[in-house]
Amino acid sequence: MFGNYLIGLREGLEASLIVCVLVAYLVKTGRRDALRPVWTGVGVAVGVSLAFGAVLEFGSRELTFEAQELLGGSLSIVAVVLVTWMVFWMRRTARHLKDELHGKLDAALVMGTGALVVTAFLAVGREGLETALFVWASVRASSDGTAAPLAGVLLGLLTAVLLGWLFYRGAVRIDLARFFTWTGGMLVVVAAGVLAYGVHDLQEARFLGGLADKAFDVSAAVPPDSWYGTLLKGVFNFQPDPTVLQVTVWALYLVPALALFLAPIGSGPSARVKKQKATDEQAEGGASAGTTA
Repeated sequence: MFGNYLIGLREGLEASLIVCVLVAYLVKTGRRDALRPVWTGVGVAVGVSLAFGAVLEFGSRELTFEAQELLGGSLSIVAVVLVTWMVFWMRRTARHLKDELHGKLDAALVMGTGALVVTAFLAVGREGLETALFVWASVRASSDGTAAPLAGVLLGLLTAVLLGWLFYRGAVRIDLARFFTWTGGMLVVVAAGVLAYGVHDLQEARFLGGLADKAFDVSAAVPPDSWYGTLLKGVFNFQPDPTVLQVTVWALYLVPALALFLAPIGSGPSARVKKQKATDEQAEGGASAGTTA
């Protein structure tokens, strides 16, 4: 349940912050008339995300077992790719997100109401679709049924909405860089478990081999129905008897992804810094030439 709560909190807070930035900018610039199109876009994005999740859940029930496993495994891998991209993207752009959204909103205000709806829809819809896909994959990987994982996601989303509202009202000051670093690192661990489970689905669908090749079996020491087995399964998608391929894929993803994520940003000069340095050197060279002349 904690893993799903983390997904809802992380993705929900990103969407909440985006909405806060859009609304605050319109209010501060005296464009309250543009709030309705923005909220319309947000509502459409939420509706599309819920519909997407419903299609994934109910549409897959009509398939055969092997087709369900093939679909589930494939979409689990897609979800891990999207979430990994999102985690690294937010890590690099969180500090400049406000300026980027302001620029897009200014352009939309010039173009009209339709552009405002589209801007809000795209800004929130991307987060919503990623959340729906990753939550669906995580629920499939959970042994707690459907109610507990969905309850965790819902609690995470409600917490994110509350934090977003408090952030907008100025009641809290969130260290976004630290927040996204901690939650991003934990989400990478969760994603590794979802990836391993997706590989297991593909093995059960007979798309990949090695289903009978177990890396280890600690079911006696960590029973799946025990409280600690359930806890490990809910947080890390831990499986007491994984295959060799599952463990290999899990390690090949988790170790480099976590190392890259925790590496300092900007350990070398960024492109912007290099460009600015070149401009300064060029200006200094022109000034020196003028002085010599």
